[in-house]
Amino acid sequence: MTREPGTELAPVAAGSAHVHVHLPHVSPIAEARRVGITAFQLARGVGEVAVGFRSRKPLPERAAREVRDVFERLGPTYVKLGQLIASSPGVFTPALSREFETLLDRVAPAPIAVIEKVLTDAFGAPPSQVFAQFDAVPIASASIAQVHTATLHSGERVVVKVQRPGIATRLAADVAILERLADLLELSPYGRMLSARNVVDDFATGLDAELDFRNEAQAMDEFVAGLADTPFADRVRVPTVHHEFTTGEVLTMEYVDAIRIDDARAVRAAGHDGTALVRNLLLVFLESAFHGGLFHGDLHAGNVLVDSDGRLVLLDFGIVGRFTPRTRRIMRRLVGDLMVRNDYEAAGRALFTLGAVRNPGSTREGAKDMRRFTAPIAGKDLAGMSYTALGTQLATLAKAYDLRLPRELVLVGKQLLYVEKYMKLLAPQWRALTDKELFTYMKALLTEDEPRR
Repeated sequence: MTREPGTELAPVAAGSAHVHVHLPHVSPIAEARRVGITAFQLARGVGEVAVGFRSRKPLPERAAREVRDVFERLGPTYVKLGQLIASSPGVFTPALSREFETLLDRVAPAPIAVIEKVLTDAFGAPPSQVFAQFDAVPIASASIAQVHTATLHSGERVVVKVQRPGIATRLAADVAILERLADLLELSPYGRMLSARNVVDDFATGLDAELDFRNEAQAMDEFVAGLADTPFADRVRVPTVHHEFTTGEVLTMEYVDAIRIDDARAVRAAGHDGTALVRNLLLVFLESAFHGGLFHGDLHAGNVLVDSDGRLVLLDFGIVGRFTPRTRRIMRRLVGDLMVRNDYEAAGRALFTLGAVRNPGSTREGAKDMRRFTAPIAGKDLAGMSYTALGTQLATLAKAYDLRLPRELVLVGKQLLYVEKYMKLLAPQWRALTDKELFTYMKALLTEDEPRR
């Protein structure tokens, strides 16, 4: 994908696109075998839905359950894709979103003997010697790793994230299949708008970076440093990394007692203000992206918690987004033109500068189309918005102007889908674009780039 000059976009995660250090090369035979397995599991799922036609459950619920089971059987790559479905009920059906919530951090764990071997290989000693206490039962088990609690010899309680052995080989074959599917999606206007091949490239790059937990540890430190000395530093908490107990396959960090942000009942029972939580999450996200330059790229429900003081707790920095200083300036201008100044022609020029618009046509007509798409968003509360209708409008714009969103913009959009879910759960009547603090923050973003008189 060509890009207009001056729009440098850093990779989604450590490393460069197409350069995968940890994902091995996949032979044609291995890829064909994986295609066969995938096809078999899909056929099995269809068959099980058909066999259960007499079930009392509605068809959408049965189908959602089978899709989730198929993804889980196919393994970590599809589990990662399922996490997006779980956190995006405005895009996918509620039944499908509910089913995939079980894949966020409740994947079947690896046997403890396997985990102990990973730890022994990483530290040169068994966990019984490295830690004063190590809990054999994981508190969370996701697609690439599982998390155990432990106690250091100093007495501090920690969590230990341990990578599943042999995971790289399993991921590589699935990525090869997804790359072929992305090529097919690029034949459609909507697929080109989302830059499907670039999304898969970034997905692969993110998986590759996740296979070295030292990347995640570094990103956690960088994220905290980026928010230091800002008004938002005390609104969010990132567990402290114990670097002396961290390797490529093991990440040891501070234990934080907190509840998931999507557990609305527990959040309210603890006395937390739902509107304040989602406002803080959105502000922290914007601040980290527009000023810090590094933002969390996987805000699904298992990675966003709330501690007893009402602070947000962010986990799992395996996927992060990065904006260069020049791109941050363009993005600030774009957001301001759309949401504050209502200058749709200027917003169109910013999108063109970012390389998102391939067929600009008339600037005035483009501004009218953008106004028709954007204006209704500001005038509705979240509960009343139709994300299916918005997706249809986006597809129409994509076809008319040959839109191809840069990689990081797609990643930003994914995080906003996650935030949207928490808004609907905790603050359904909150109008983010008319919130005083958020509006003031966004206006300040604009003025900082204006020349001083």
